[in-house]
Amino acid sequence: MTEDKFSITLLFNANKVFDRKVLEGIGMYLQTTGVNWDLYLEEDFRGRLEQIYAWQGDGIIADFDDPEIRRALENSSRPVVGVGGSHSNQADYPKVPYVATDNFELVNAAYTHLRQKGFSQFAFYGVPDPLGVIWPKERELAMKELVNREGYKCDFYNGRITQPASWQSAMDELGRWLLRLPKPVGIVAVTDARARHLLQACELVGLMVPDQVSIVGIDDDEVVRNLHKISLTSVKQGCVDIGYKAASILHKMLNKGKRYEEIHLIKPLGVVERASTDYKAVDDPYVIQALHFVRQNACKGIKVEQVADFVGVSRSNLEKRFTFERGHSLHNEIHQVKLNRACELLKTTSLELNDVAMQSGYPSLQYLYAIFKKHFSETPKQYRSNYS
Repeated sequence: MTEDKFSITLLFNANKVFDRKVLEGIGMYLQTTGVNWDLYLEEDFRGRLEQIYAWQGDGIIADFDDPEIRRALENSSRPVVGVGGSHSNQADYPKVPYVATDNFELVNAAYTHLRQKGFSQFAFYGVPDPLGVIWPKERELAMKELVNREGYKCDFYNGRITQPASWQSAMDELGRWLLRLPKPVGIVAVTDARARHLLQACELVGLMVPDQVSIVGIDDDEVVRNLHKISLTSVKQGCVDIGYKAASILHKMLNKGKRYEEIHLIKPLGVVERASTDYKAVDDPYVIQALHFVRQNACKGIKVEQVADFVGVSRSNLEKRFTFERGHSLHNEIHQVKLNRACELLKTTSLELNDVAMQSGYPSLQYLYAIFKKHFSETPKQYRSNYS
């Protein structure tokens, strides 16, 4: 028996990484179940309400984090499934089936990651209250609950909404806030985009990441994480699962002709650790400076002598201090940073192997092959194939 064909509209803004991944999950549901849906989505992937009241379709999946979309659809006569963020107040949930990212667990994952790194001083970088949008405040409330529960102090700062005309002054203000924080400090940013501001502001005022300031974002946005030379640790949301679940609920509503009020919270997939939280407690100021210089410059082909020159002590003195604090040599630290960079490029990009070698600080492709054979017993090409 052939299933009825339904016309479905998707109201999302795919300029947002959350919305893009939710759409991916909806598409996955269509592919795996073979449902017969005719999808309507604006050509520029932005949800618009202008024609929705005259639309004659059968069902809607929409981003209810957009307050205008929520107001327009919450009382719709057609089947609607909303997606968005979770709420600490049950009364804030819409009166339609709703699939939400669990804001508390997103922040808890970031906070727990920093706690496990040994931090006892925390900060939270949010956004100014955007009109009608609840999820940033929910994440701020989650951070407050977590630190209060364990008796820690946390400094909260929302800064400005950044615009071209105010960008420099916003960065200056952010830098001054960062300088006032106790060090070392672990900071949870409300999104990856805000985390990137932190990375830039730290560089502006001379704070070392991750040795003085460690940063965790939320979204694991593959675009944002590559916009700074220090790669960003981030919490990966279950957005694909959200889209898949939303599509399955709408499918059930269309087939059974019933209305539901149900809430599904989707937990994060975990923390993807990168350089912005590669923190180990170090007391020696010379070693802290050396670590910062190595992380910034290892892939430029630096040698131990250049690190010692930067720090301003003899090579033998620095090597002794470094081995005492880190348990391995400075040369090994340089090597590990380069190897980690090569692994990351192989896993997350399609760069030619020659370019991977060059960007990782290796003198030749042959040298890169020798390193991978020694450490992984496989070639860089084989290593990449394991992650494709």
